[in-house]
Amino acid sequence: LFDQYVRRWMPEINSQVVGLKYFNVYGPREQHKGSMASVAFHPNTQVKKGENPKLFEGCDGFPNGGQMRDFIYVDDVCKVNLWFWQNPQHSGIFNCGTGRAEPFQNVAEAVIKHHQKGAVEYIPFPDHLKGRYQSFTQADMTKLRGVGYDAEFKTVAEGVADYMAWLNRA
Repeated sequence: LFDQYVRRWMPEINSQVVGLKYFNVYGPREQHKGSMASVAFHPNTQVKKGENPKLFEGCDGFPNGGQMRDFIYVDDVCKVNLWFWQNPQHSGIFNCGTGRAEPFQNVAEAVIKHHQKGAVEYIPFPDHLKGRYQSFTQADMTKLRGVGYDAEFKTVAEGVADYMAWLNRA
């Protein structure tokens, strides 16, 4: 809806208007999200309780833990927002992801690596999600790169390592 509104009025607007479509953001200060917190948050909680991190079994052609998302660390999201603030000549609707789809397995393994314990446990894929679950997301970064945003984005391994250090600080 916002996309359509902005596209309609963009030719007449004299100030910067930026809409960012956030992909799978994870990082500090998401505890309030409860069950909607990131796939990095939940395995950390499970390992801290002495459990193994849990991921869905394979479904829709994806192997166990192989569902893929474009995970973007919140620090990278902040950098994109600040870049637009510092570059007011650019307006439009942009994807805010990394352009890389990485499997949930990579996230769980990064959590295990931080804690140096645990093994991924696969749980049955819920029937009510079959055929309705978004098993793959990957941002098309062409437009963002096209306006000059050239910073690198953290990989899941890098971002989750930073996040685990923050979540588990003494």
